[in-house]
This record gives sequence, C-alpha cells and structure tokens, in this order.
Amino acid sequence: MKTAIMGFGNPVRSDDAIGIYVIEKLKEKIGTNPKISIFDMGTSAFEVLFGLKGHDKLILVDAVVNTNEPVGTLFKVPAEEVLQAPQDNPLVFLHSLKWNQALSYAKKILGDAYPKDIAVYLIAIENTKLEVELSLEVQQSGDKVIELIVNELQITA
Repeated sequence: MKTAIMGFGNPVRSDDAIGIYVIEKLKEKIGTNPKISIFDMGTSAFEVLFGLKGHDKLILVDAVVNTNEPVGTLFKVPAEEVLQAPQDNPLVFLHSLKWNQALSYAKKILGDAYPKDIAVYLIAIENTKLEVELSLEVQQSGDKVIELIVNELQITA
C-alpha cells in the first residue's frame, strides 16, 4: 500500500503553517520511503489532483479557524465530512480552490484510482497574523499528529 501525506498552510501566517510544520518533521523522521510520499502543499490545492494518483491511502494535515474550540484542539475528520461537491462551472478560478474542493475534483477525475483510505487532521487555530512562529498549543497538537501518523503507518525511527 502506498500512502500520500499532504500538509497545507501558509508559512508566514503563524499558526496557519501547522500543516507545513508537520510535513517538515515527518520528512526528518521518515526520510526516504518508497511507500510514502510526503508533499509540502503550502497554499496549493489543485496539485492534489495529480499527487494522489497511485496512492491507496491519503493523510491530510491543515489548520482550521472558527471552531469555537480552544486553540490547538485536534480533530480527525472523515474525508466525506469535509468534501465539497465539485463545481462543473468552467469559470471556476483554480488558484482559489481549497484542498477539500480539489479532493472532490480528484475523486471525479481519478475514479477508481482515487485513494480509498483518507484521513484528515485539522488543528484549531486563531492566529493567522504575518508571523513565522507557531503558538505553543498549535505546535504541541502538530507534534501529536506526527506521533499519530508515525504510529498509524508503523514507522520506526
């Protein structure tokens, strides 16, 4: 089984960078593994369509705002809960596409080649100011996600 791990976020928007933090730490822990692809997606989304091909499992990590939960709260959400139906409008501006919308397009385009096992980790944030530091609570949740992923994939360091 081949797994894709994708982290999203803006590295200069404080806690929004948590997905990138998780990806960087996983690259250090995992190194090169032919069964695991690690993608630093930054603020990209449409690339999701092409990065998924050939993978059976997908793990996404991103920040989420306005949850009414304490900063650093970790959510593991079934992908079906966050997918948005694709717009069949040819005028959809792809650079503003979110990863959940991109997953909907990927599912439609890839058909049977779309990963069957998808996990989404979201971490509650508030601070998206122009800063490069993560808050302690969000970083600790990111570390927990790393631990969960390493355990799930049975990776030995």
